[in-house]
Amino acid sequence: MTIDANTSIEASANHTPMMQQYLKIKAEHPNEIVFYRMGDFYELFFDDAKRAAELLDITLTARGKSGGQPIPMCGVPHHAAEGYLAKLVKGGWSVAICEQIGDPATSKGPVKRAVARIVTPGTISDEALLDERKDTLLLAACGQGQHIGLAVLDMSSGRFQVLEVPSHTAFLSELQRLRPAELLISEDLIIEEMPAIVGMRQLPPWEFDIDAATRSLCQHFGVQDLAGFGCDTLSQGIGAAGCLLQYVKDTQRSALPHIRQLKHESRDDAVAMDAATRRNLELDINLSGGVENTLASVFDRCQTAMGSRLLRRWLHRPLRNQATLTARQSGVAELIENYHFETVRDTLKQIGDLERILSRVALRSARPRDLSRLQRSLAALPLLQSQLKPLDIPYLQALRTELSEFPSLDALLAKAVSENPPMVLREGGVIAEGYDSELDELRSLSTDAGEFLLAMELREREKTGLSTLKVGYNRVHGYYIEISKLQASQAPVEYIRRQTLKNAERFITPELKTFEDKALSSKSRALAREKFLYEQLLDTLNKELIALQLSSQALCELDVIANLAERAVQLELCQPEFHHQAILDIEQGRHPVVESVLDEPFIANDVKLADDRRTLIITGPNMGGKSTYMRQTALIVLLAHIGSFVPAKSVKLSLVDQIFTRIGSSDDLAGGRSTFMVEMTETANILHNATDKSLILMDEIGRGTSTFDGLSLAWACAIDLADRVQGFTLFATHYFELTVLPESYPKAANVHLGVTEHNDHIVFLHRVQEGPANRSYGLQVAKLAGIPANVVNAAKTKLQELESQAITHNQLTTAGPQTDLFSLPVDDHPVIDALGDIDPDNLSPRQAHELLYTLKAKLT
Repeated sequence: MTIDANTSIEASANHTPMMQQYLKIKAEHPNEIVFYRMGDFYELFFDDAKRAAELLDITLTARGKSGGQPIPMCGVPHHAAEGYLAKLVKGGWSVAICEQIGDPATSKGPVKRAVARIVTPGTISDEALLDERKDTLLLAACGQGQHIGLAVLDMSSGRFQVLEVPSHTAFLSELQRLRPAELLISEDLIIEEMPAIVGMRQLPPWEFDIDAATRSLCQHFGVQDLAGFGCDTLSQGIGAAGCLLQYVKDTQRSALPHIRQLKHESRDDAVAMDAATRRNLELDINLSGGVENTLASVFDRCQTAMGSRLLRRWLHRPLRNQATLTARQSGVAELIENYHFETVRDTLKQIGDLERILSRVALRSARPRDLSRLQRSLAALPLLQSQLKPLDIPYLQALRTELSEFPSLDALLAKAVSENPPMVLREGGVIAEGYDSELDELRSLSTDAGEFLLAMELREREKTGLSTLKVGYNRVHGYYIEISKLQASQAPVEYIRRQTLKNAERFITPELKTFEDKALSSKSRALAREKFLYEQLLDTLNKELIALQLSSQALCELDVIANLAERAVQLELCQPEFHHQAILDIEQGRHPVVESVLDEPFIANDVKLADDRRTLIITGPNMGGKSTYMRQTALIVLLAHIGSFVPAKSVKLSLVDQIFTRIGSSDDLAGGRSTFMVEMTETANILHNATDKSLILMDEIGRGTSTFDGLSLAWACAIDLADRVQGFTLFATHYFELTVLPESYPKAANVHLGVTEHNDHIVFLHRVQEGPANRSYGLQVAKLAGIPANVVNAAKTKLQELESQAITHNQLTTAGPQTDLFSLPVDDHPVIDALGDIDPDNLSPRQAHELLYTLKAKLT
């Protein structure tokens, strides 16, 4: 039986009342897996059970029948549900948590149940479901034509942002940057080449209605309009934000006090990077999809998980505000001075993940250990304040100002929460002894019952003189005073007979009855009292939520700055200098990731670009280091634009608006695009969007097609970048014909990666030198790569054969497709002056091809 939104409740009339209740709830949540609480288990039925049994690797069984067929069922223990939820959410599923809200003791029929919350991939806040060093984001998107509005929420921190992008390409770039766990997208927004997102939901356009969104947002934030957030002009972004907020309210079914503001994120404030660039630079995910050997893996030594998340946000969104970058640099430099960062980082070790802890406090889902970590964090703030006080840098002092101290909250939590509380409140023992006298009394009744009964027995025996008197307990009759048959008649008048045995009588007294009432209910009453006191603590913390959140934000930033200071010392980084005139002057630059995995010293290289030198044509053999040289240049520029020190001896640069890379490629099988099509699509994006303030890396353009077509395209692209765009461009190529470009375009220059050769063996020097390379060393590289010797030798013989064949000018001009280029008589040819001293009657085929494309370029 399949349960969906159209399931008829009447059709389930033959089911038990409990199953009818389930079917009604499931019909209201057709798209979620329903965790249906039954005692100590969450049970799942029908298709939910089949799906969960497969995904969670648990036993599928049956319970009752439907339509004559057994009802599939599986279940997970209530106390262990988080682990199962994590697996389902990671797989992109949403789960409706259906709890018992009625009292089994007073309920007639099945206990009343209701969905308490819906756990979705983008709205999780529970610690066990989150990756501590990665943002878990919910993204909503709607638009008109190419114009798209985005809203993004980090439920675990309350960060709520809105932005708008001008094109589908820019939207895909933002998807690559944000990598949302869940995407809400309008059904009328059709994006070609949309990547697969596990948690994508298409919603009807009316859920993105701008007017309704504006009212909803204003109501949530308690404002008359959104102008104060700088978002009032972002119509599509507001539509997306309203849809997102309503979705969160529908799933969480609770107040959202930690979402305090809507921030307008302007794309003009940041260095733009498209999806290909983020992938090629391996910022926090390598080309294989892992996290090893990435820029983040080298630079992240943050002491807190929230600091690590902020660092990754910085890496994916470098800034263009020079004042902000200079301020961050000053903070890094000050912490390096006298190794201040060491003491600051030691203190930061004591700080928990306040960003997420405070969100759970706001959502009232904080666990006991959250409060324990919060207390230890608050206790560390005064020491951090004293460590920052002597550092007379405005940036650090501003952070220190935002770092409030909370002595009363610290003292309250230290007194109220036990030193090592249990994982969950229901286990008891969360509230410390001595905090609440009523709770202490209830606990003593439960834990000290034996001592009380023994003391009472001794007291009553002395008082009555009855030697056989004893105090006992059983589960049927409770507490009692037992006296032998011989002495029972001497029992005091206040003793009330409770039970007669063969050899004894059992009595109860008012004192013992009072103790019994207290003792038998003390454990449940103690847990209820603890819950009440715990809720009071959350109330008190929520009164200081805004100040606590501001302090956590300052702690995040301080952690990142201290981390960058530590990295600057350990990795021997330098402070880059920003200039207003166009310049990129890198002395002894290094690739931080490659350097981290090398056993031998990294060969550092210079980059010299300025207003009169904007394009470098880079030649040299494969494996010579061209790609490393280009990537390290981009990473140095990117690190400078987050305020970090950089891997070089010295760096002078101007602000860039965009970083583009066209490095490497592979077939897009899912999209039906070949390697060459991918290459051309990425190149087209660069040519359309790059400016004279962009940094552009182009590696081996044209290699995905035939030699002649590839060379022609590479030539044309290089000219367009050097002549029209004039951004800072590193253009690596194997087409030696491109090395003549500087003769016609003075802002272009040749550099090459050095190689030395001895007895047909080559050694890569990995040193960038001025001028073009003179050979490609293809056969030598093939030999190094392990090509069998017989194949290399055969290739060498064929190469010698080709190069030894002379070709006359007449053969060149009349051979096939070249005829149209050389149809004019030699004396009348418009580019005859370009031949110089070359003898056209004595050219090898290789020389002829090089000459041909040189002339072809001059003609065009």
